[in-house]
Amino acid sequence: MGLSMNVLALRKVKKILKKVNALKESVAQLSDEELQAKTPYFKQKIKEGVSLDKLLPEAFAVMREADKRVLGLFPFDVQVMGGIVLHQGNVAEMKTGEGKTLTATMPLYLNALTGKGTFLVTTNGYLAERDCEELKPVYQFMGLSCCFGAPEEKNLKPAVKRRIYDHDIVYTTNSALGFDYLIDNLAKDKESKYMRPFNYAIIDEADQVLLDTAQMPLIIAGAPRVQSNQYGTANTFVTTLKKDEDYEFNEEETNVWLTKDGVKRAQAYYGIENIFTEGHHELLQHIVLALRVNHLLKRGDDYVVQDGEVKLLDKNNGRVMEGNKLESGMHQAIEAKEEVKITPAMRAMASVTYQNFFRMFPKIAGMTGTGKVAEEEFINTYYMKVVQIPTNRPVQRVDLPDRIYVTLPEKLLASLEVVKKIHATGQPLLIATANVEISEIYSELLLREKIPHNVLNANNVPKEAEIIKEAGQKDAVTVATLMAGRGTDIKLGPGVKELGGLAVIGTEKLASKRDDLQLRGRSGRQGDPGMSLFFTSLEDEVVIKHGLTWVHKYYDKNKDFDWDQPRLLTRRKFRRALENAQKASDNEGQKGRETSLEFDESLRMQREIIYQQRNELINAQGGYDVEKIITDQIEQFVSTHPKLDAFTLSHYIFSNLTYHYQGDITQVDLTNANAVKEHLLGIAREELALKKGQLANQAEVANFYRTAILRAIDACWIEEVDNLQQLRTVVSSRSLAQRQPMYEYHKEAFRSYGKMKADVYQKIVKNLLLSSVVKTKKGNVIYFV
Repeated sequence: MGLSMNVLALRKVKKILKKVNALKESVAQLSDEELQAKTPYFKQKIKEGVSLDKLLPEAFAVMREADKRVLGLFPFDVQVMGGIVLHQGNVAEMKTGEGKTLTATMPLYLNALTGKGTFLVTTNGYLAERDCEELKPVYQFMGLSCCFGAPEEKNLKPAVKRRIYDHDIVYTTNSALGFDYLIDNLAKDKESKYMRPFNYAIIDEADQVLLDTAQMPLIIAGAPRVQSNQYGTANTFVTTLKKDEDYEFNEEETNVWLTKDGVKRAQAYYGIENIFTEGHHELLQHIVLALRVNHLLKRGDDYVVQDGEVKLLDKNNGRVMEGNKLESGMHQAIEAKEEVKITPAMRAMASVTYQNFFRMFPKIAGMTGTGKVAEEEFINTYYMKVVQIPTNRPVQRVDLPDRIYVTLPEKLLASLEVVKKIHATGQPLLIATANVEISEIYSELLLREKIPHNVLNANNVPKEAEIIKEAGQKDAVTVATLMAGRGTDIKLGPGVKELGGLAVIGTEKLASKRDDLQLRGRSGRQGDPGMSLFFTSLEDEVVIKHGLTWVHKYYDKNKDFDWDQPRLLTRRKFRRALENAQKASDNEGQKGRETSLEFDESLRMQREIIYQQRNELINAQGGYDVEKIITDQIEQFVSTHPKLDAFTLSHYIFSNLTYHYQGDITQVDLTNANAVKEHLLGIAREELALKKGQLANQAEVANFYRTAILRAIDACWIEEVDNLQQLRTVVSSRSLAQRQPMYEYHKEAFRSYGKMKADVYQKIVKNLLLSSVVKTKKGNVIYFV
C-alpha cells in the first residue's frame, strides 16, 4: 500500500518535472539581466492572482539556471522532484548526500516571491549559517534578500531582529525561531515586536526536529522561584528504597512509582500520616522527581556533568544542549543526585511545543533521509505525506544482517575483531555508539589494539567538523555517538572507493529504526560503495526496556560468558525479538509525543486567546472601556460581600482603588448595596480623573490604559503558564492515587484559566487606579504600574 502510494505521488511529481525540463533550454538562452528580470515578472503575476502552482515550472527552471550560473551547481532531476514535494507542503525523503541543501533553493525562491517571508529551519546554528552563506549569493542574484536568523549574540534589540525577519529567506534553527516567537509575544508595545505572520517553512532533518525533539516543550524562564530545600532529602530517601518492594517500573521502564509499601516507608521517613493530603503535595512531587532521575535518567546517556554543571544531551546526536534545562524541578533533582550546586528553579513565562508551533504555519515542508517509517505520525500531527525521492545514482552500499550476542562485552569484543580486520585493509571506519560512556570504552579498546582514531561525543564537540571531514580518508577510524543530523557529508578520500568505501559499524540496536537508517546512510552517498553492520546484544538498552519476558529469562540463564568465545545468536526468533523491541520503542516515542501534544492542548487554546488579545491591544488606537471594567469589578465585590463591615470595605479601597482615601466609612450605609457601590465608583472615578489630568492628550490617556491592561494580562498569563507547567508534574503523580492524569490536567487547567481571567480584571483595576504617572524633564511619560 505504502509503495503504491509513493509511486502514485512520484508520477504526479514527474509530470511537473517534465514541464520544468521542457523550459531548460529556453531559460539557458536568457542573459543574466533577463534571468534576473523574471523575479519582478513573477511577483507581478502573483499580484494579478496567478497561483504559485502555475508559476512553479518556470520559477523552478529559472532558479535551477541561477544555481548553475552563481553556484556552479545544476540541480539534478531528483533534486527538482524533491523541491516540488517541498513546495506541495510534504516531506521529501532524500538519502544522505543527495543534495538537500541545493534542493531547497527552488521552493524557497518560489514561495519567497509572495513577499511574505520563508524559513529554512535546521537543527543547529553552524549548519544554518553555513548554508545561508553558501546560498545567499544566488538569492541575491535573483533579487531576493537572505540572512542567518540565529546569531550567537544574545539580547538583540527588536529593531535588529525586525530587520532579520523582514528578509525574504531566513536560515535559522528550530530553537531560535521558537524562542523568538515566544519572546515576540511578550512584547510590551508595537516597537518591541519584530515577527511577521508565518507563511512557509522548510524543515531540514524533519524527523529530528518535528518528532525527536517534540516531546520537550520550549519554555522561556523568568524570575526564580523560592528555592526548595527538599531535593537533597528526597534524593537521600529514594536511595534507601528497594525495587519491586518500595517502587515499581512500567513494562518499558519509562515511568516509576511508589508501591503501597513505598508510600508507608515515605510517611515513616518524614513522620507524616498521609502523604496524599493537601499540605504534602510538594514533598510528594520531590519524591517522584528523585525516583525518576535516579531510575529513568542516566549520566552519559541523558546528561553529562561538565565543570560542576549538569548539561542535557541530545538523544539523537549526543550533542550537549547548551542552555537547556528540564522543567518542573527535574533539573534540580538531577543536580541533587549528582551532588553538584543546585541551580534556581525558574518560573516559566511562556511555553509552546514544536508540534503546535509549526502547525501555526499555513504551509510547512520537511527534508530528511529517514521519514517514511514515521509517515503515519507526520500525517496525523502535521498533515504531511512522505514522498521517497529516488537516488541520483543507484545505492551500492551493502547492509549486512545484524550480529546478535548475549552480553555487551561479547558484542564489543566481536565487533572489535571485525574492526581490526577492516582497518588492516586501510578502509575507513565509522563506529557508532549509543552514548558517551560506550564511545569512551570503545576508544580504550582501540588504544589497547594500538589503532589510532578520533572520538566524537558530547565531550569533544568543538572539533566536530574537522573530525567528520577526515572520517572518509584512508585508514581513518572514527568513534562517534549517534550521527543523525550532523549535517556534514563524509566524503571519501583518494583510493577509498577501491577499498570498499566507508564501513559503518553500529555497536547497539538503536531506539528507533530511523536512527539505524540515518547511521547506515552515512555510507554509500551519491552511489559510492560502502557497507554497514550492526552488533547487538540482549543487554542493549532497547532490549532491556522493550524486550519480551522470554528474552530476559534467556539472558539471565546465559549471562555468564567466556571472554575468548563470544556467542553469536543465529536463530530467527532472536532477530525477531530485537526487531519487535525496536518497534515497541518507536511506538513509545510516538505515544510520548502524542501525550506532549495532548498536554499542550489546554495551553494552546489559552495561548491563542491571550496572544490575540495582546496583539489587538498593541495594535489598537484606543477605545478601551475601562469604566465598564471598573464598574463590573466593584459590582462583583459588592455582590460577593452581602454582609460588609467597615474594615473589609476599607481594606478593599486601599488595596484596589486608592492609597489616598480620606472619606468617612461610617457615613456609608453598609447594608445598602447600591449605596456602597456608588461610594466605591465615586472613589474610582475621582482617582481615574486624577490620572487623566496628568496626561496631555487623548493619545497619552489611551497609551496609559493600554499599558495598564497589557501588564495585567502579562502578569496573570505568566503565572498561568508557570502553573500549568507545574501542573503537568503534579497530575502525573496523581496516577499514584488511581486517577487519570490527562483528565485531571485538563480539568485543573480549565479551572485555572477561569481564575486567571478573574485575576486579570482585578489587576487591571489596580493598575489603572493604584499606579503613578510621572513626567520626565524631557516630557516623556513613565507609568509605574
